[in-house]
Amino acid sequence: MEASLAALAPQLQLARPGPLVPVLPALEHLLPERGLRPGAVVSVTGGGTALLLALTAAATMAGTWCAAVGFEGLGLLAAAELGVHLERLVVVETPGEQWPQVATALADGTGILLLRPTGRVTPSVAEKLVSITRRSGCVLVVDGPWPGARVRLEVMARTWEGVGQGRGRLRARRLRMRAGGRGSAARERDVTLWLPDADGAVRIDHPDAHRAGRRSTSAVRGPLAMV
Repeated sequence: MEASLAALAPQLQLARPGPLVPVLPALEHLLPERGLRPGAVVSVTGGGTALLLALTAAATMAGTWCAAVGFEGLGLLAAAELGVHLERLVVVETPGEQWPQVATALADGTGILLLRPTGRVTPSVAEKLVSITRRSGCVLVVDGPWPGARVRLEVMARTWEGVGQGRGRLRARRLRMRAGGRGSAARERDVTLWLPDADGAVRIDHPDAHRAGRRSTSAVRGPLAMV
């Protein structure tokens, strides 16, 4: 598996990210530079897979290759509804004990690597992976805590709308989030995010953003899917 991924890396590198990897307009509010810094580590806790996938949507639209390692049963239909261009997404659902080798190989050839470690993260493995992402300019987005992460995104609470009095259809999900980290991300800030809203769009939850959010996220509308 590692040899196959290493052979694929040169093809993936044909579309490398620029100074910042773009994100959907609503997600810019979570990041100090309003985009993802190549070589940085972002940790996401408490949010499920949807938030991680949403972080790759704009990048794949712009032609950047992304990868997801360790997300067994990843919902590709839900990813597409969030705006992810699946032809730019490499998925390794069950790397098993080889997850460090798979992750390091893909970090050397993609713009964003989504990682859910399937085993213990030793200091040596973490150091090697971070070193490769810095050298290659890959953004490492980890599902869970990661020591020394540049940006930390934590879902503090989430609520669904549409159930009513014990029955109905889930139509929208609202996340109350806290963003922090190191350096320019050190100042913590709270953000409430619809992921998605009742129209299937990803947007910030404040009145002035509703109209603009509907326009700017039209590419990510679709039927509601749980991720």
